Amino acid sequence: MQHSCNGVRLEVEVHGPDDGEPLLMIMGLGMQLVAWPDGLIAQLVARGFRVIRFDNRDVGLSQPFDELGVPNLSVAALLHTFGLPVKAPYQIADLARDAVGVLDALGIARAHVCGASMGGMIAQHLGFSHAQRLKSLTLMMTTSGHRSLPKESLKVRRVLLSRPRRAATPAQKFENVLDHFAKVYGVIGSPGYPTPPDALRARIAAVVKRSHRPQAVTRQLVAIAA
Repeated sequence: MQHSCNGVRLEVEVHGPDDGEPLLMIMGLGMQLVAWPDGLIAQLVARGFRVIRFDNRDVGLSQPFDELGVPNLSVAALLHTFGLPVKAPYQIADLARDAVGVLDALGIARAHVCGASMGGMIAQHLGFSHAQRLKSLTLMMTTSGHRSLPKESLKVRRVLLSRPRRAATPAQKFENVLDHFAKVYGVIGSPGYPTPPDALRARIAAVVKRSHRPQAVTRQLVAIAA
């Protein structure tokens, strides 16, 4: 269902009873609400939570921001490396205000918040800028971005910044996108709890068919750098 949140149209899904403990789940870079596995959502609902998941602005079925153009990622990375200001179409703080807008649209005063990856960065902004709206804060595979913290390996950086192979037909383009994401998840996924390749590919296919906006990923990467 679409809601106006912080002046932005966001796709929002609510699972569980109206009187359940509200739990807002925020997904990461370029990821859609369906990246939260249905089985996980079902288990949380069974434990008494009213689970709210949504597409961040610019991805999934939420409002796109293509009119803002595609930033130069190389320039943004260079500026970030030298500690210089990075100009972004929007910032993580804006995404945090969107998340507050989701709570406002649903009439929720306070909620538990769980953020993964970039969603964890958004959740941290909620923690220090909108603390009165949080019952608890759970952070998964994320960072504060402080320069003293360990960085990703060159192998991970290369795969995160890579792009799918070019294709001559829509069908081949789709397959190349699936190959690309399967490679990405193979590098950044959990070695202890790997997803079977066929199941992983099926999940990726469902996500790509729902929505695929590579330009938005660039805008969100620059938002992180900023």
